[in-house]
Amino acid sequence: MNILLHICCGICAAGVVERLITEGHKITGLFYNPNIHPPEEYDRRLEVARRVAQKFDFPLEEVPYTPEEWLWETKSLANEPEGGRRCAVCFRLRLQTAYAYMERLGMDVFATTLTISPHKQARVVNRIGREIGGDKFLERDFKKQAGFQRAIALAQELSLYRQHYCGCRYSIRMEQGR
Repeated sequence: MNILLHICCGICAAGVVERLITEGHKITGLFYNPNIHPPEEYDRRLEVARRVAQKFDFPLEEVPYTPEEWLWETKSLANEPEGGRRCAVCFRLRLQTAYAYMERLGMDVFATTLTISPHKQARVVNRIGREIGGDKFLERDFKKQAGFQRAIALAQELSLYRQHYCGCRYSIRMEQGR
């Protein structure tokens, strides 16, 4: 199957891509993350995604960085807790773009690396993906079958930069408040 894979970061991509390629799928990556803050962090994560794409030999589409779009969509949700309503808005924004790219490129389905993270609720991500794309969304919980642990092992093997927050300015604030 030809899969358009939304990539949130290189570490998550490594674990998911390895699994999907092992299953026999052809991957095209999509790096679209207007939520990432600051711009230097965005650049770091994009560079790691490029390295993973090179390592696993798949094309990587890059959507221009538009943090103002994400801020507009989430401004009323600044005080939401991590994992709350703001995250669902963020997932929807990114998955809608992934769906549009899948359609434009003529791929079979779209998926996301978001579900490999133990900090993201796969049921929420998958519900949103289904709402957007129906049976064109490849519903998975990539953290299962030790998916997250494999992603971390690959990150260590490949010396990949590993971030310590989801990426958005609100999660930085919450991380600093701990």
